[in-house]
Amino acid sequence: MTHSPPEALKRFIWDIQSMVELADSEREILVIGRDLMTRLIAADDWLPSAFSATDPACGQQFQLYADAMDRFTVVSTVLAPGQATAVGVEPFWQICGVLRGAFARRSFDFDAEGKVLRSDKEQELDRGAVLTSRAQGAAQLANLHSDRVSIAIQVFGGDIGKTPRHTLTTEGAALFGPTSYANAPDAPPYDIWTIQTRIED
Repeated sequence: MTHSPPEALKRFIWDIQSMVELADSEREILVIGRDLMTRLIAADDWLPSAFSATDPACGQQFQLYADAMDRFTVVSTVLAPGQATAVGVEPFWQICGVLRGAFARRSFDFDAEGKVLRSDKEQELDRGAVLTSRAQGAAQLANLHSDRVSIAIQVFGGDIGKTPRHTLTTEGAALFGPTSYANAPDAPPYDIWTIQTRIED
């Protein structure tokens, strides 16, 4: 693939990076970030095919941008029909926008022994929806469609590819390694050098 970011993604990354550098609080990041994400996902034709491929065995996560200081990461989460992510305790703030399809975001609690308890908290996120959350609780994204792919663009307040995280099962919480991104060798994430080219207004 030609390693030049789509203009919409380039602008979004540039604005997110500026926001993270200048924001005074996490709340400010989430408020401004919601507006930036809403603009990004207004059109769904900009995501390169290299970052939207499915795997019949499990959901895929592709790193779209690698911040050199690990202050945030931009990821596309791609779920084939009927797929869901693992139930995980997220260690960072997050901005999530639905680029294609629709998702159910399921919240979970766990008891004193660390065993997962399914709560009745479930949000349906349709195309164009944006959800922000702080670093707390456990959640899962599931594709609501049985006949098509759903894709979410997520910004995490750190690099989930470098940070051990907890997943929850009926047996309790277990620490697992950093997220393994699905990027192919010829489709690495974009970096500061690829977004510093001229941005068209």
